[in-house]
Amino acid sequence: MTEQETLCDIGFIGLGVMGKNIALNLADNGYKIACFDLDHHKVDDLVQADDDERTTKSPRIIPCQSYTQLLSKLKAPHLIILSIPAGRAVDDVCIKLVDAGIKADDIIVDTGNSLWTDTIEREKRYKGKFIFFTTAVSGGEVGARFGPSLMPSGDPYAWARIEPVWHAIAAKVDPKTGKALERTHHTQPLAVGEPCATYIGPAGSGHYVKMVHNGIEYADMQMICEAYHIMRTSLAMSPLEIAQIFRQWNTGVLNSYLMEISCEVLEQFDDETGKPLVDIILDKAGQKGTGLWTAVSALQIGAPATTIAQSVFARSLSTLKHARVRAAKLLAGPVIDTVNDDAKKQCIAQIHDALYCSKIVAYAQGFQLIKLAAREQKWAIDFGAIAKIWRAGCIIRAKNH
Repeated sequence: MTEQETLCDIGFIGLGVMGKNIALNLADNGYKIACFDLDHHKVDDLVQADDDERTTKSPRIIPCQSYTQLLSKLKAPHLIILSIPAGRAVDDVCIKLVDAGIKADDIIVDTGNSLWTDTIEREKRYKGKFIFFTTAVSGGEVGARFGPSLMPSGDPYAWARIEPVWHAIAAKVDPKTGKALERTHHTQPLAVGEPCATYIGPAGSGHYVKMVHNGIEYADMQMICEAYHIMRTSLAMSPLEIAQIFRQWNTGVLNSYLMEISCEVLEQFDDETGKPLVDIILDKAGQKGTGLWTAVSALQIGAPATTIAQSVFARSLSTLKHARVRAAKLLAGPVIDTVNDDAKKQCIAQIHDALYCSKIVAYAQGFQLIKLAAREQKWAIDFGAIAKIWRAGCIIRAKNH
């Protein structure tokens, strides 16, 4: 075997939850990976996971102790994927790779949740030193491992090289039904189906689309919470009863990943108290910033993405726990009349329709926001392609995209 044949196909830097699972997904699809992380324990954990899962004799994951060693293990021109926190860390790694000897035709792919404007600046900053490309990833830990939804953007030449890689590891859907195809075993990737990965456009466009995806996600979660709240308070339904209703809804037009996991949450009980887990968990929600960025962008562009913005405000309100408790003692809510079974059924049907309508509104506002941003940035966006890659692998995957 020649030296070229022993070299790795892809370099991977950043082996947290997402990075580790994307690296294993790549290995499942036949790519040999050279990996590095400043935390050497994470490197060891990935190598051990590869040893535990692979069915081949030869290791699929090669550990590296430095950026220089990583480059030495890769086929040229180099393809390096970053899975690191957004912000300064991305530039720190890029600078270290330049110092280690990366070349002008090498490609670095940022898969973190970077702000889209930062991506545009980075492509300009590193031009001539290497090709800076980005791919926004949705699907969480499970999606990363078994098939995420991918939103790549940047240099078309880089996309030509990366496309077969992303199409291999992305989530797949049945082209006839549009339904997600599930992998049955971690070492047996899907060889059929339409991949949930499409080239979005120039630098920044992929992260912008992912940002709006997350804004829609915020809205979707808030609307499900409000449906739950009405049933719990006005209809005096228990979490288990609401879970049963949600499961019924999940077989129809409201079928989605978020509806599915909402059912699972409502069916959980606290081991210590025996109470529904939803009643034990503190009613405060944090945020990582992408929903906020979506609301800010909507204000800057002048897009009335009110559903998304109000969902961000709802999270902010939830953090004011002390103020809410005090206010509840001073501001009594309305007296809720009991309803008979017929009225209850009618109300549940109305909540179903209101939730469905609200979801449509949230998507419409999100796509309008993308449209206005694309016009401002002169991006040629294929909205049908975006809708298709949101059918599987991502957090807002749902039946009717």
